[in-house]
Amino acid sequence: MNTKLNAVKGMNDLLPAQSASWEWFEAQVRALMHAYGYRNIRTPIVEPTALFVRGIGEVTDIVEKEMYSFTDALNGEPLTLRPENTAAVVRAAIEHNLLYDGGKRLWYTGPMFRHERPQRGRYRQFHQVGAEALGFAGPDVDAELILMARRLWRMLGLRDVRLELNCLGQPDERQRHRAKLIAYFERHLEQLDDDARRRLHSNPLRILDSKNPALQPLIEGAPSLLDELGAESREHFDGVRALLRAAGLDFRVNPRLVRGLDYYNLTVFEWVTDRLGAQGTVCAGGRYDGLIAQIGGKPAPACGWALGVERVLELLGQDDALPPPRAPDVYLVLAHAPALERAFELAEELRAAGCSVLQHVGGGSLKSQMKKADASGARHALIFGADEWAAGEVALKALRDTQGAAAQQQRVPLQPVGELLRLLGIGAA
Repeated sequence: MNTKLNAVKGMNDLLPAQSASWEWFEAQVRALMHAYGYRNIRTPIVEPTALFVRGIGEVTDIVEKEMYSFTDALNGEPLTLRPENTAAVVRAAIEHNLLYDGGKRLWYTGPMFRHERPQRGRYRQFHQVGAEALGFAGPDVDAELILMARRLWRMLGLRDVRLELNCLGQPDERQRHRAKLIAYFERHLEQLDDDARRRLHSNPLRILDSKNPALQPLIEGAPSLLDELGAESREHFDGVRALLRAAGLDFRVNPRLVRGLDYYNLTVFEWVTDRLGAQGTVCAGGRYDGLIAQIGGKPAPACGWALGVERVLELLGQDDALPPPRAPDVYLVLAHAPALERAFELAEELRAAGCSVLQHVGGGSLKSQMKKADASGARHALIFGADEWAAGEVALKALRDTQGAAAQQQRVPLQPVGELLRLLGIGAA
């Protein structure tokens, strides 16, 4: 007997009962991006491994531990399933010279892949929505992106998410901070875990991003990067905060917020919640002015964010804020076999007029078909019975919605179809 095959652990099927929520969420995202003038970009799921090693940073958890990488059997090229999409968007912008005529506001959605232990809110295949503003240097774009996320929460009815904000400064400021961090952690070497010791001299800033509870008191006492910021970095950070305050957005400055990717500078931020356990970050991003040049393009500033779709939908589900699946307008019941061809014809006429029609197939008694009609959630059933067929009519039965409507049934002429559309509430013929 053949062994049953299941999905890869941490890579989940999206079933019809769930997909309606995803479709609704994606429609909200499309409306949001249109409102802010962001245009959609779609990049390949597979990219050269070097793109992420160079873009994300070699001494990061993603590159060191989590990427799904393989060698192309055809030409020996090292390839990787994308673990995030900012580097891919930047690669596409460089390859297609998108910034030749000025900055671009872009957005994307799709699956990402990280090889890690699956747990609540963290999967091996997960989905992100992201917004990237390429070619804009000022704090106004940082604020725009943050406020865009707030607007999305309002559109979705999402509550209990809060904004944390920090500034990572510029490379020379981080170098000064790096030296102080190394000296500080060397004085407490015995308290560091293996990951922290490994990163102490290669990338000590990553230690501040550790989720090890035992390290948190030590991290809290570490030197703050905010103390190393020069005048320009402070001015940029002040500008972002002033715009957010003017928009009435509360936030908390978190000097330990560093993000897990090496390409960030200046503004970094996270939208976080206490309702998802350890995976409390719902949306995160920041400024990455050096990434375009780092990947091989002409230097240009950039800023963006990405949100985890599964995490957002879980929060909305906790709040009972997700819409129910959309039911068809009509369930078409065929109780008289000779009417089959006319039933197909009528179903197409109704669909052309904007009506959603679920047509019964596979035969069965009138009783069984009516049970399926009711279970479908349709507002009406259209019944092709022998008497109706002989008279050139169809029976229209209201299944729900109005007072006493479930008991109402009337026969309606098949031609013209306008009267039937009116009774269905589909508009003018």
